[in-house]
Amino acid sequence: MSMKELIEYMAKALVDDPDSVHVEEIEGTSATIYELRVSPEDMGRVIGKQGRVANAMRTLLRAAAARQGRRVTLEIV
Repeated sequence: MSMKELIEYMAKALVDDPDSVHVEEIEGTSATIYELRVSPEDMGRVIGKQGRVANAMRTLLRAAAARQGRRVTLEIV
């Protein structure tokens, strides 16, 4: 499973409108940036109280990327 698929899987499990989930991959020089876009109504579900859900997603991604020897960043836009 790729990083992009992992992000989509986690986000679609959280939101009410899974069709609105879009992940864009941007290759940087030192790291890969993933931009997660969801509908405005679902933004609160993805971020969570005090950003806990978003931070948990970032932690999972960092762990998965570290196993592959990569660096990743998740941005929710």
